[in-house]
Amino acid sequence: MESIKIDISPFPNAWESILNWVENYPNVVAFYPQQVKEYPFGAFPKVIAVGNQKLNLRAPFFESLQSYLHANPNKKIFGYLGYDLKNELEDLESHHPSIINWDPMNFFSPDCLLSFDQKHLTIESTDLDYFKDEIQKTLSFIPSENQEQPSVSRYKSWVSKKEYINKVNQLKNHIVEGDIYEINYCINYSATAKRLNPIQVFQKLCSNSPAPFASYLKIDKKHIISSSPERFLKLKDQKIISQPIKGTASRGLTEKEDLENKKQLFKSEKERAENMMIVDLVRNDLAKSSVSGSVKVDEIFGIYSFQQVHQMISTVSATKRKEVSSCEVIKNAFPMGSMTGAPKIRAMQLIEDYECSKRNVFSGSIGYFNGAHDFDFNVLIRSIYYDEKTDAINYQVGSAITYDSDPETEYEECLLKAKAIEKTLGII
Repeated sequence: MESIKIDISPFPNAWESILNWVENYPNVVAFYPQQVKEYPFGAFPKVIAVGNQKLNLRAPFFESLQSYLHANPNKKIFGYLGYDLKNELEDLESHHPSIINWDPMNFFSPDCLLSFDQKHLTIESTDLDYFKDEIQKTLSFIPSENQEQPSVSRYKSWVSKKEYINKVNQLKNHIVEGDIYEINYCINYSATAKRLNPIQVFQKLCSNSPAPFASYLKIDKKHIISSSPERFLKLKDQKIISQPIKGTASRGLTEKEDLENKKQLFKSEKERAENMMIVDLVRNDLAKSSVSGSVKVDEIFGIYSFQQVHQMISTVSATKRKEVSSCEVIKNAFPMGSMTGAPKIRAMQLIEDYECSKRNVFSGSIGYFNGAHDFDFNVLIRSIYYDEKTDAINYQVGSAITYDSDPETEYEECLLKAKAIEKTLGII
């Protein structure tokens, strides 16, 4: 790709103008707004990528993706990994109904990549003259303040509170019987929307819930609108990094209450047990790809504050073995333990038994490859999924169930995690 840097300081509405251009871009789009810059091992960069068509990936998907990266070792590609790729990796199935049908995996190589600093916009493109002209015309555009408001139907919960509590108690019985130690049980919500503008919804979600791995992806007129606080995996300079989240507390109404909630989260034996179980699982997953003895826990039980919640986050890292490909690193850890449970395979079997809808891309991952040897992927939580062909909206939330879990408290945690989404959609 060729590149050029443009001074955007003379254009006070440059960012809004470019987003208006992105809204109307007809094909595939990835957008990372970089809301949180200071995060251990970095957050997603501030970039917009646009393209004309997705990669032709087929089952077995990880092999197909690795073949593409091997043939194109310097390409940047953006896309998602759906949760149901688990069925390709293990003897598992997914039979539940789905509000929006997603392919197991999708990526695209951008025709144009936009990156930003405070005063400049850098354009990289295989057709630099065309996109430079497009962007320069766009910068002069003044967005209208009279934006048409979407109409979102009252959402439908697929699981009642009574059903949720009953299922959590049944899952706790599996823990007592020794089937599992922990499981991430999720519930599904659906709605329909008229006149929805996905980019505007994404900006509103980011305002309501800023996060280090916020991302927007449009493929096949389907949209992922994500304000994810969690990193699944990063690979850079042969170093693998995973930052699982397990442990949640609400923000306080006062500064004193907020500080107390953080202290209680840090001290909670239940939350620490949840976090430690997943840290052990992640260590095992990373060890499959790593130099012997290189797996380490960089941080344990770190407390990080977001707009809606405090989270307990740990960081695990390792050094990749040279003979292991980047796709193998992902395969060896997918899906992420924070969204399954432990032991992972049995937890995924029980997820299929007790959840009533297909997860699809939820609890999968969105991210990018910076060439064949570096990548960064989030965990697809705190996200809205929208199909503009059918007007369907879908979102899911969950929590970790352990022996000490109180079903009522777990249900309240799910409602808390859904709050930013429902506020964004105007249904609370």
